[in-house]
Amino acid sequence: MYIGIDLGGTNIAAGVVDRSGKLICKRSVPTLKERHYSEIIKDMAALARTVAADAKLDDTDIEAVGIGCPGTIDSARGMVVYSNNIKMHNVPLADEFRSYVDVPVNIENDANAAAYGEYIANGNGAKSYIFMTLGTGVGGGIIINGQIYRGFNCAGAEIGHSSIVMDGVPCTCGRRGCLESYASVTALIQQTKDKMAQCPDSVMHGWVAKRGNVSGRTSFECAKMGDKAATEVKEQYIRYIAEGVCNMINIFQPEMLVIGGGISKEGDELLIPIKEFVKRNDYNKCMPRTQIKIAELFNDAGIVGAAMAAVNKA
Repeated sequence: MYIGIDLGGTNIAAGVVDRSGKLICKRSVPTLKERHYSEIIKDMAALARTVAADAKLDDTDIEAVGIGCPGTIDSARGMVVYSNNIKMHNVPLADEFRSYVDVPVNIENDANAAAYGEYIANGNGAKSYIFMTLGTGVGGGIIINGQIYRGFNCAGAEIGHSSIVMDGVPCTCGRRGCLESYASVTALIQQTKDKMAQCPDSVMHGWVAKRGNVSGRTSFECAKMGDKAATEVKEQYIRYIAEGVCNMINIFQPEMLVIGGGISKEGDELLIPIKEFVKRNDYNKCMPRTQIKIAELFNDAGIVGAAMAAVNKA
């Protein structure tokens, strides 16, 4: 048995995973990310012990722990080189965690971990595989021959920071026009707010009034009601995602590309127009084409992927 931990800005999620990638049980606690990282690591270790107890396991039953953490990660040294979301700089996370739970510990970038989890779940042994996750930002991971691609310096596969609009919307990374600034759920919410300000008669106003806030679902749900403004927001947002997907396919020509994150639960509403766009616009017109799919594990991908990456290191 293995323990996977998904360290997020809002919650720490942990679960027990067997060698096949099956999630046995899971729990989560608030991250409270403004605290010193040492307190967060202590909570991660306590949560690991809790889920192990839930599965009626003790330390001797756990082969390894895998941790998915935001930021630039040096897996070989077990270091968080830099994380902006949860303030860490040159933190020996693996060693500090092992002071509480003395088992082998592997650390991965959180998006890489989620990508690996989805690959285990639905990659079907693809030799080349890309995972794109749409959430607060746009993350992702690349799996080549069953291994996580990290780049020579552990900073690779930052899919969200490829540019799709030259000199476009400012991005948190310092550039302009990044995919993340257009295709993240954060961007979708801003796009929805901007359209609502332009269209006071849109049914989106009533939808939001009943629920208290604009969300990633607002434009999709109101488009289903036939609202013109919502439909424009939704269609433009999907176009942004499709541009990013097409770029990744043109560069890598992977066997499979999978889209995850909360917005991916829209299913065919999202997937069909993306496939149509890629069919019209990708470079390859005469060779076998990339299979584009929706994720299966959703919020569990980070837990499963972190654990399974630890399986490979154990």
